[in-house]
Amino acid sequence: MSSRLRATLLAAALCHLSCAPLLAQSPVPAASIERLDPALDTIIAPGTSIERVATGFGFTEGPLWHEGRLWFSDVTGDKMRAVAPDGKVEELIANSGGLPNPPAGASIGSNGMAPAPDGTVLMTQMGARRIVKVGRDGRLHPFLSEYDGKRLNSPNDLVYDKSGALWFTDPPFGLFNGMDKDPAKELPFNGVFRYADGKLTPVITDMSLPNGIGFSPDFKTLYVGNYGPEMVVRAYDVGPDGALSAPRELIRFTSGRGGPDGLKVDTAGNIWMTGPGGIRIVTPKGKILGQIKLPETAANLAFADDGHSVYITGSTSIYRLRSMVKGMLPLYADGK
Repeated sequence: MSSRLRATLLAAALCHLSCAPLLAQSPVPAASIERLDPALDTIIAPGTSIERVATGFGFTEGPLWHEGRLWFSDVTGDKMRAVAPDGKVEELIANSGGLPNPPAGASIGSNGMAPAPDGTVLMTQMGARRIVKVGRDGRLHPFLSEYDGKRLNSPNDLVYDKSGALWFTDPPFGLFNGMDKDPAKELPFNGVFRYADGKLTPVITDMSLPNGIGFSPDFKTLYVGNYGPEMVVRAYDVGPDGALSAPRELIRFTSGRGGPDGLKVDTAGNIWMTGPGGIRIVTPKGKILGQIKLPETAANLAFADDGHSVYITGSTSIYRLRSMVKGMLPLYADGK
């Protein structure tokens, strides 16, 4: 685990011990939007404010707009919660990471979520090292946990493509006894997997810490963030059969708090990705148009509501702003 991430999680763990979720709907003076290119004015209107919707969590991640609320994971708090547009928070699942008696402050909670075609919601469990289905009754049902007879590392983020294939990243963050050096690690790589027609296939095996994942609007390009030690976001061409080709570096981060954790794509093709200091908005050619700066580490984001609301999961808080460009909503959002 990088020293940057370790420090963030330590601070989150301390907050988890002393903080309770609070309503906090108000503009955040310490947050700002930095415009690096005039084109950003067509994406985020000048004068747009950033508000803190709720705060007091451990380390928030995996946001998904679902049934009129933002579902999200509190990774170090080991809970899955939902926050309404008015800031009201409800705990939906305790021990969401699925690991009995988890160590305090470890990255063992749930993480990424995606609506499935059958009306359930897929949720990654970092502690249990698997993907489960969250039924409409709130019950959890095992979905994916092994590849070639070996346990997955710690599924992190996931997304469906237009054919109905599921793609997910599998870094070792949930292996809290040394990650890659953890004796419980069974796979010889940290990868990106594709699940289609009942078959699980590793499609990327040369990334150290694969994390955020998303597709271009035409689903012909896959974007994957690598959290470290090289903090880069790669782009890949996607063939009709799901085969990847032409790997290339879209953007590289060199310093600062945070890194390429979560990412989402808007309908114009811009990639909204976490990075040092907040959220970068980047063109498909790798040009940075601007940055959403936050007073704490940004972990992930989700387009919500009508597709123009943007929710950001920070270390301890949930933030929100409006976008002029509609975001790509999950393929099976709210059963559609």
